[in-house]
Amino acid sequence: MKKQASYFRRAVQGRGSPGFTLIEVMIVVAIIGILASIAIPSYNDYVRRGQLPEAFNTLSAYRATMEQYYQDNRNYGPSGTNCATNAAAAFTPLNVKYFSYTCTTSNNQQNYVVTATGSAGRAVGHTYTIDDNGIRKTTQFKGTTVTPAQLCWLTSSSAC
Repeated sequence: MKKQASYFRRAVQGRGSPGFTLIEVMIVVAIIGILASIAIPSYNDYVRRGQLPEAFNTLSAYRATMEQYYQDNRNYGPSGTNCATNAAAAFTPLNVKYFSYTCTTSNNQQNYVVTATGSAGRAVGHTYTIDDNGIRKTTQFKGTTVTPAQLCWLTSSSAC
């Protein structure tokens, strides 16, 4: 009991009091804020780069299906937004989670463009295309229109 009394007496007198000063706490909070301001944008970019391959894989699969359809029918399907009748089945089983896909054919049914538009997660603001010649383009990246469209599929802010 005597030990406890002496401890409390010292604490009240200001000698040997446990804890942190306000300045020490403020320094720790400032350091955490600086680290968070660096880490959060990097993490968001990391997540975004993980969601983009869905578009690349699905566009490639869609193109392969379109070419198979062309081999059988000598056209890419009806004009407008109704590309090959079985092309949608090519990417439906795949993990379509972050992008929506559209396909348009020309009036003579000899050309097409498949577009992947970001619809969820960090993919929003990204638009990629592929056409019947296999030309890959990025028309929108991180919400900014790419002018002129890059002749590749961008994954980072730097050019292809």
